[in-house]
Amino acid sequence: MSLTIESTVQLNNGTPMPLFGLGVFRIPAGRITKSSVLEAIRLGYRHIDTAESYGNEASVGEAIRESGVSRSEIFVTTKLTGGNQGFDSCTRAFNESLLRLGLDYVDLYLIHWPVKDLRLESWRAMEKLLIGGKVKAIGVSNFMVHHIEELLNHTDVVPAVNQIELHPYNFMYRKNLVDLCQAHGIQIEAYAPLTRRKKLRHRNLRKVAAKYGKTPAQILIRWALEHQFVVIPKSAKPARIQENADVFDFAISADDMDFLDSFNRNLIVCWDPTNAP
Repeated sequence: MSLTIESTVQLNNGTPMPLFGLGVFRIPAGRITKSSVLEAIRLGYRHIDTAESYGNEASVGEAIRESGVSRSEIFVTTKLTGGNQGFDSCTRAFNESLLRLGLDYVDLYLIHWPVKDLRLESWRAMEKLLIGGKVKAIGVSNFMVHHIEELLNHTDVVPAVNQIELHPYNFMYRKNLVDLCQAHGIQIEAYAPLTRRKKLRHRNLRKVAAKYGKTPAQILIRWALEHQFVVIPKSAKPARIQENADVFDFAISADDMDFLDSFNRNLIVCWDPTNAP
């Protein structure tokens, strides 16, 4: 598979989305977020993932405006927090996110996590935002099989993306969800792809990394890319931001992909919404 840092996938509504991006979860607002985003853009990243709940949307927008790169070349994702779900509150929250970002539009707007009795109303509001043109695509995050099925049963607008925690150590645990999304043209996006460093010293992972002359983190990122998952490793350190992007000069063999897929330990390092109502 030939991939570059500019490689994109086409979402189910025709919107191109970069396969590789920078996540800014828990990066402090202000100078640190701004410098991280600027460094990533300088290195060729063209996809930045933020959220209302991260508190750093304004810093992301400031970096994008100061980067010297055309807005049309940078894919920006933000997300609706649980506390603002519902039809009217979703619309208000989106406009507030857009104002904080200082942008004319957002490329992707996600429901950050499923909230019972409110997520369908939130989705209706997002459909309206999509029609209005201020967002190019809409999707969800942390939606499990029953959440996706509920949504599919109540809408004609299929989510463009489902952003979930995904890496070799929970791949089989999430396999039914991945298969369901792919069957309906919903792009899988992997967050926490580096397992929050919990598995970077795993012997078998290090064995694969040594074979390719790469770091364990780079193998995990490339694994996601080989599966055609959008992947958004997070870092505020320039050296790590550069290391994470150095994954486009090799490919993992089919046998090694099968080996990596077998690492499953049902590991969840963030929140597990499997049993969320």
